[in-house]
Order: sequence, then C-alpha cells, then structure tokens
Amino acid sequence: MPTAFFLNGPNANLYGLDPSGTYGRETFPDIRDRCLLAADRAGLDLDFRQTNDEGILIDWIQEARDAADGILINAAGLSYTSIAVMDALLIFDGPVLEVHMSNIHRREPFRHKTYTSLAATAQICGFGPLGYELAIGEMARLIAEGARR
Repeated sequence: MPTAFFLNGPNANLYGLDPSGTYGRETFPDIRDRCLLAADRAGLDLDFRQTNDEGILIDWIQEARDAADGILINAAGLSYTSIAVMDALLIFDGPVLEVHMSNIHRREPFRHKTYTSLAATAQICGFGPLGYELAIGEMARLIAEGARR
C-alpha cells in the first residue's frame, strides 16, 4: 500500500480551540481521525503528524524521502516564513500537496504567498477539514499515476 506523510506545523494541534473560529470547531484529534478514515478509503497508508518545531518538520520531510510516496503538508505559520522547509520539500521527489484549513488568499496579505507552494504540486485551501480529506484522495490518485513534484 502506498504511504503518504501528512505533516502539520505550529499550532495545528489547537484546531477547534480558536475562539475566532477561523479554523472551525473540529479538534485536531477529530481531524486526524477523519484523515485516517479517508486514507483507508483511498487505499493509502497515512502517517499523520504535528509539530511546533521547524527543525522537526524538516527532519520529517527528509525522512519521507525514504519512507513515503507523497507528502501532504500544512506547515501553518512556517508556510510563510521558512525557506528551509521549502528547500527540504524541493528535494523530495514525489508529489507534494500544500493544504490549508482557511482560504489563505482571502486573509491578510502576508498569507497570500507561501514558500511551501513553490515546492508543491498543488494547493488546497479554504475547505476546512474537508480540504484535508480532499487532499488525501488526490494524493492517492497522484501516487497511483506515478506523479512527481
């Protein structure tokens, strides 16, 4: 069964707890459970992770070079600031899908451009937790087609 890493960056573990509601009401564990079910339906082995540490996120991207067929990533705040995360993604040979819960193009101007998108095959944003599920289905298709970044 093909494997994909779904890597989540800083503060994603707080989904559902934000009083503004920007990221919805579902908690991160609930979203993880939805993703694992979506991956099972898509025939994909999903390794779902979250860290608040940039170095750990980069280590996981490097680990994926030998352990995963694709990377789904919501680098959260690091999407806008981390050239190092982008560089790590550029070295990964398989498909990379950038995923955001909110529509980053309708938010503050600094969120309209991400470094991670420069290394991504495609971007899915604005669908909330459903976007995570859509990305998983698309990742399974990309892997089956032998797509590369």
